[in-house]
Amino acid sequence: MIVNTSAIVLKSFSYGESSLIARCFSEKNGKVSLIIKGAKKNKSPKAPYFQPLSYVDIIYNHKLNRDLQVLSKVNFRQYWSKILDDLYKVSLAISILELTDKTMSDNDPHPSLFLILKEVLKAFNNTLIDPKILFWFYECALLNNLGFQPNLDDPKLPGLVLPNIKNDSNCVVALSTLLSGNINQLQKIKVSKETSSLISHYLWNLIDYHFEGLSSIKSFKVVKKLLS
Repeated sequence: MIVNTSAIVLKSFSYGESSLIARCFSEKNGKVSLIIKGAKKNKSPKAPYFQPLSYVDIIYNHKLNRDLQVLSKVNFRQYWSKILDDLYKVSLAISILELTDKTMSDNDPHPSLFLILKEVLKAFNNTLIDPKILFWFYECALLNNLGFQPNLDDPKLPGLVLPNIKNDSNCVVALSTLLSGNINQLQKIKVSKETSSLISHYLWNLIDYHFEGLSSIKSFKVVKKLLS
């Protein structure tokens, strides 16, 4: 089946002497792994399309019995290059891509989450919204869209001790805004250093509880320090 979809590049790496493998979050099919044959050859223009943070249109032949789908065509839509000018934004944005890669199953469509990821990266690039608030917003969207919506009224989960958010009314208000899914409301969020640390630990504990193997990933360790 020929698939024509927009996609955001999450990660890419070399395969053999001349090819690349790229993992992309596509609007139609969710996470897909593509092989881009001959991408590293001098005459091929395809390699630059598959840098992380690239927003592209891809056409590929989807076969159910393949782990790697063969790319046919690619075109640029956008590259959020201004993110690269700020090390703090780069660290958070790359961690968002890796978080998406590690938590999503292959070929499991989540078009709403795709649109939120696109809006978050666009906001990193173009707005003055605090980057850590954008990161929290995406964590909330990920939990919501993958079936683990936090319950602020009853935060208890078996085997998990969460930070006590009920003693900080500003924390509860901020989390409610983040969980609303409306990126246009984020500029209203103002938090103290203590509240910021509480939100970061609360969301990370939920992410780590619902998705195995994230604690050992180096980029997440860096982000946890940045947000604390």
